[in-house]
Amino acid sequence: MKYTKPLLVAVAVLAIVGALVYALMDKSSAPAATFTTLEGKPIVLDELRGKVVLVNFWATSCPGCIKEMPGMIETYNQYRSRGFEIVAVAMSYDPPNYVTNFVQTRQLPFPVALDLNGEHARAFGNVQLTPTSFIIGKDGHILEQKLGELDFVKLKALLDRELS
Repeated sequence: MKYTKPLLVAVAVLAIVGALVYALMDKSSAPAATFTTLEGKPIVLDELRGKVVLVNFWATSCPGCIKEMPGMIETYNQYRSRGFEIVAVAMSYDPPNYVTNFVQTRQLPFPVALDLNGEHARAFGNVQLTPTSFIIGKDGHILEQKLGELDFVKLKALLDRELS
């Protein structure tokens, strides 16, 4: 019984050290993905290293996705010259002609890719809900994952920090 207290202290210290090591570990890397834009142009995610990249999974049938598009356009136009890129990935269930029509009528300035067989959604952790966004740092590691509409004030603060 006289060893119980020191043993509990040792276990607690190890637990705290373990939690700190885990918290300081590298963030997970973005998957090695090659997207194909509506124009048929490949976008290799690894080739965008050195930029901050927002990969946004969306659908034309998603009210939140449609609502956040003007903010994405504005943010893209404001930050692209500083090293920011957006890849908007239309979900596999979204008819390609709907996506093309949406892109043309809204004049989206950033690349839009189709995820025809769902491989990109699976590669990013089996994305099923839209909008889902991944912010990838210059080093290729995921800085943030966001389910639901983007908070553009928070996004711009992150971009100001990462692109300074």
